[in-house]
Amino acid sequence: MYFALFMVAILAVTGFIWLLDSLLLRKKRAADAAEPILVEYSKSFFPVILLVFFVRSFIVEPFKIPSGSMMPTLLAGDYILVNKFTYGLRVPILNNTFFAMQQPSRGDVFVFHYPPEPSVDYIKRVVGLPGDKIRYLDKRLTINGKLLEVADVGDYNYVKPGLNLVTAKQYREQLGSVQHDILINQWVGNYDADAIGAKFANNEEVVVPAGHYLAMGDNRDDSSDSRVWGFVPEKNLVGKAFFIWMNFDQSSRIGHAIH
Repeated sequence: MYFALFMVAILAVTGFIWLLDSLLLRKKRAADAAEPILVEYSKSFFPVILLVFFVRSFIVEPFKIPSGSMMPTLLAGDYILVNKFTYGLRVPILNNTFFAMQQPSRGDVFVFHYPPEPSVDYIKRVVGLPGDKIRYLDKRLTINGKLLEVADVGDYNYVKPGLNLVTAKQYREQLGSVQHDILINQWVGNYDADAIGAKFANNEEVVVPAGHYLAMGDNRDDSSDSRVWGFVPEKNLVGKAFFIWMNFDQSSRIGHAIH
């Protein structure tokens, strides 16, 4: 969000200088006088900034994965692309939808403004849609009364910050039409009494409110998600992740589609 504000500010400044020169200042300069350097730079940069702003706001935006909460689907250090128009075109910064398209589907990997701090972007998987009835007991999801199918893939080893080696169980989960892998270990989460995670631990069924989504990380026991901080409002949606375009440490991940 801060980058978008910066882009808008630079766009407004360069555009204003270019317009001011075109309408007023240029007429007062001698015919053979050179353009002021500020005007020259503004005329050069404004079209480029406008193009970048348009692409990032309405077509596609790059993001870097900062943590392992979406392992094994996404790794820390993955650079991904996010489709900005899948969930509708939105007013930059305000994030209000002005052209509606499709809604998130169960199983989508989506980027959104973190509800407790909207200036921060998070990436998780859509688990619950508006109106869904969700249970998460014994590390298994039940959606609208149906226990999701999982298949044991084997062990998955990874290193957490601090060089701590973790061995988790990897399962293949069928979430709607999407088949994806998740990680499960023996950790038990600690949640506030009114948190969704605490309700799951008490075998309570949670109903997703209208206009909201329940989000979870694929690294189920190492993810701060809806179980901790609540549902994702529709107004916080940014876009759908679809492609890994760079990973400087693991070049084999470049070009992978995100499912």
